[in-house]
Amino acid sequence: MQPQPAAPGSAAAARDRREGCSARIELRRVGLFVRDRAQPHPAGQLRQFLAARHIELVDLDGTSKDTCELDLVIAMGGDGTVLRALDLFHRCPVLAINFGTVGFLTAGDGRDLEAIIQRVIDGRFIVSERLVLACTHAGGQVRAVNEIILGTSYHLVHIDVFVDDTKIRTIRGDGVVVGTPTGSTALLLSTGAPIVMPDVRCLILDGINEYNFTSRALILTPDSRIRLHLDQATRDCQVALIADGQQVATVAPGEQVCIARAPYMARLIYLEENYFFHNLSSKLGW
Repeated sequence: MQPQPAAPGSAAAARDRREGCSARIELRRVGLFVRDRAQPHPAGQLRQFLAARHIELVDLDGTSKDTCELDLVIAMGGDGTVLRALDLFHRCPVLAINFGTVGFLTAGDGRDLEAIIQRVIDGRFIVSERLVLACTHAGGQVRAVNEIILGTSYHLVHIDVFVDDTKIRTIRGDGVVVGTPTGSTALLLSTGAPIVMPDVRCLILDGINEYNFTSRALILTPDSRIRLHLDQATRDCQVALIADGQQVATVAPGEQVCIARAPYMARLIYLEENYFFHNLSSKLGW
């Protein structure tokens, strides 16, 4: 059962517009997705805790096709695990529990697991909806919650940038990154792009180590269609295409990739309205 929005005009509705929605999820089947099955994690403890509340726990290995019957996915790990879960199980809201190092996208730490789950059962949570990128390339299509990167660390690349079929510039450097507000606290942070609150609807485009001192990040409308054409002046015959930190393909000079928003939103569960600023302070030292 999906969370239901608050009544129009209410204080809760105003919060819904900022963060998604806040309501009870009727939990019957919950999926568990872990970073590394070889690493110790409290799956047995969680299974007993949920069983006592008549909730079934389903182990997910990344290949399950049964996600349409799940009410929630619990991702245990770091931010990489969260991103993987959002991609694999995009039909479900994801509750991320930090068992990694930074865990900026997570709702809490593993030591508070039972208390976090109980708050979700009680309906004391919010759902943050996040833009997702869909990237089409010669070999197919991939999705990303943080960013899409076309680039290399070996030679200078020349990338023609088109927005809504209009060429806006050619970027010369290590590559180009197209990100979401969620990705503004990931790789885009290192390029000097602005930090963007996750409920802002926009796309962010920036060069990586660009040979141009006047270059700046570009904020685009969420419905912008971006095309990156790898110019023939690029020396590398294969340039990496990376989605959320994972290389998914290579692009040859003369080829292009197209990026736009996906037709659905990723949904992350948090416990407090000010989670974003809390995580900026506690996780990133902001």
